[in-house]
Amino acid sequence: MTPEVFVELFRDALWMVLILVCAIVVPSLLVGLVVAIFQAATSINEQTLSFLPRLIVTILALIGFAHWGTQMMMEFFYEMIERLPQVLW
Repeated sequence: MTPEVFVELFRDALWMVLILVCAIVVPSLLVGLVVAIFQAATSINEQTLSFLPRLIVTILALIGFAHWGTQMMMEFFYEMIERLPQVLW
């Protein structure tokens, strides 16, 4: 395996992980930001208030993006199988 092939495989794997993680984390981040702005506007200092909405949004994001994420991982796996001769030789 040449260094170029390794770097390309590693870059593709990192890109896939970044996209899959962002699909779950970004909605939770946005809900946390909205709740934090609401808390600042209303002077509510409860630290646990943002936990439940973020948990619900994270679970919904997992459910919503599960099929898409699985499909993306399968395509990546098939691509790695197709590249196997290039990696081994």
